[in-house]
Amino acid sequence: MPAKKLINDPVHVVREMLEGIVATTPGLALLEGYNVVVRRDATGGGNREVALISGGGSGHEPAHAGYVGQGMLHAAVAGDVFASPSTDAVLAAIRAVTGPAGALLIIKNYTGDRLNFGLAAAIARSEGLDVDMLMVADDVAIPDDGGTAGRRGIAGTVLVNKVAGAAAAAGASLADVKAEAAAAMAALGTMGVALSPCILPGAAAPNFTLGPDEIELGLGIHGEAGVSRERMMPADRLVDILLDAVIADRGLAAGDRVALLVNDLGTTTPMELSVVARQAAARLAMRGLVLERALTGRFLSALDMAGISLSLLRLDDARLARLDAPTEATAWPRLAARRPAGAAAPRIAVPVPAADGDDGRRMADLPGLRPAISAVCDALARHEPELTALDRQVGDGDLGSSLARGAQSLRATMEATAGDDPARMASAMAAAWRRDVGGTSGPLYAVFLLEAGSRLAEAVGPPTPADWADAFLAGCAAIAGLGGAERGDRTMLDALWPAAERFQARLAEGAAPADAWAAAVEAARQGAEATRHIRARRGRSSYLGERVIGTPDPGAVAVVRWLEALAGRN
Repeated sequence: MPAKKLINDPVHVVREMLEGIVATTPGLALLEGYNVVVRRDATGGGNREVALISGGGSGHEPAHAGYVGQGMLHAAVAGDVFASPSTDAVLAAIRAVTGPAGALLIIKNYTGDRLNFGLAAAIARSEGLDVDMLMVADDVAIPDDGGTAGRRGIAGTVLVNKVAGAAAAAGASLADVKAEAAAAMAALGTMGVALSPCILPGAAAPNFTLGPDEIELGLGIHGEAGVSRERMMPADRLVDILLDAVIADRGLAAGDRVALLVNDLGTTTPMELSVVARQAAARLAMRGLVLERALTGRFLSALDMAGISLSLLRLDDARLARLDAPTEATAWPRLAARRPAGAAAPRIAVPVPAADGDDGRRMADLPGLRPAISAVCDALARHEPELTALDRQVGDGDLGSSLARGAQSLRATMEATAGDDPARMASAMAAAWRRDVGGTSGPLYAVFLLEAGSRLAEAVGPPTPADWADAFLAGCAAIAGLGGAERGDRTMLDALWPAAERFQARLAEGAAPADAWAAAVEAARQGAEATRHIRARRGRSSYLGERVIGTPDPGAVAVVRWLEALAGRN
């Protein structure tokens, strides 16, 4: 069965894609009978600039149609997915936008593109048109030793298009536009990595396979084999490998000025791209390179492939001006003409009010407080996989990681907080939790700790078990007030509130604190188990209706786990 994609018929997907681009982008048009996107103002003999034409197989969006616009391309020719366009389509583009200044075809170094664009250029020249061609071959993963078909053209092609487009818009001659584009090509290097393969429209399987822990280094934009298949590694290490390869290949040295292109190959998230960009800026600074411009996003993709490519372009003042020149091409970032902060990204300290009444005195030690906090932290970290798995079934899957992050924050706060004043400790932990933990867990646990700490601060001397019970109930009420949930809504309160009430009740009956706490843990366990049969009325689970039945609420289970830890039972 074909993979799920938002298309109609794979046969018509390229044409329908181009129709959508033209329908939503002012100033563009489609050539009748050809998959060619053109600038309207460049047709009908009205183009006085050197016409820039690029293209190739589809599946690399936003390339190439996304770069058609004033200041970049005059036309883009789209072939079928991962297939070169026909000679006639390229020739139609040349005829449509070439004026007296001539035309430059900028293509990626693939055999099909060389043949079809090359033949079209030859035919156009026989018709009296002044046409030249430049091949981009920026993939440093391929040896440049004549033993292959040559280096592939990949994401760096976009930077060459921008330099050439700015030169053409400035009125440069065909020879000068080509010279600038060729110089940019010589100063450019790119290397990529795939974390997953891509699936062509209408296909049932990917065009290559990777194991669960495998990545492909130095692959092409159609899924061609790379230089090596490696085990997955941290992003920082991967960035270092890619950039070091480009720097070495291009002979870049300390003091050289560069532009960086961090390119998404298809389905890499903005979060991941930013992590990559962060390390790239740091690596360039470590190597002594001057980061003049940085572009991050999807520029030239490989359908739905997960992965990135990194490009470096050596700059001088003239080339930097070409990158900064204005363009109406929709895929070029509007803020590209600004120098990034690089590794020296500014960090601004947030003022924190001083704690009231902190004169450095320590209350009498409570021997069980710090070990209890440590036990809770251990439990939250240990049960992260369980809580994540539960939350994936009925939520968004982030509960385990959020609570584990909170545990790290609590441990660090405990180690940094002097003394064993429980009220002060609770207040400090509330501040740390709300600072470091997002989602719903952050504010709910923070308000729990904050209110409980306030109640403990009212105690005369070290808190008694009754004071702890009162603080426990006050924290539950604070969660209900902030979150708007009640018992029976399938939330953490379904475990938390019964535990607090049972603890207070058993103490009032004269039970020893340890026995009262054991009863509280059992009440929490029963409350969490009961959520299996409750349809959620609050939180993300409420959107799933009856589908949550049979799975306990992850937040309630989390409560059980840390309550058990306080009892010394897990």
